[in-house]
Amino acid sequence: MPTYVYETIPQNAGEEPHRFELRQSMMDAALVVHPETGEPVRRVVSGGLGYLKKGGASPSAVQAAPG
Repeated sequence: MPTYVYETIPQNAGEEPHRFELRQSMMDAALVVHPETGEPVRRVVSGGLGYLKKGGASPSAVQAAPG
């Protein structure tokens, strides 16, 4: 299961958001409230892992654009 980062949504000026991580299924809906405090939260979009494959498309996969 992936780990998602959430942060609280400050309700008053000057408040700092509190970030926390939560492991949940990709099928689960994003949280809207903190599970312990009930404060409103939002999911933080952050970078992930991936890989790049060296090389390009094989010649048989390249097609000429219609002219």
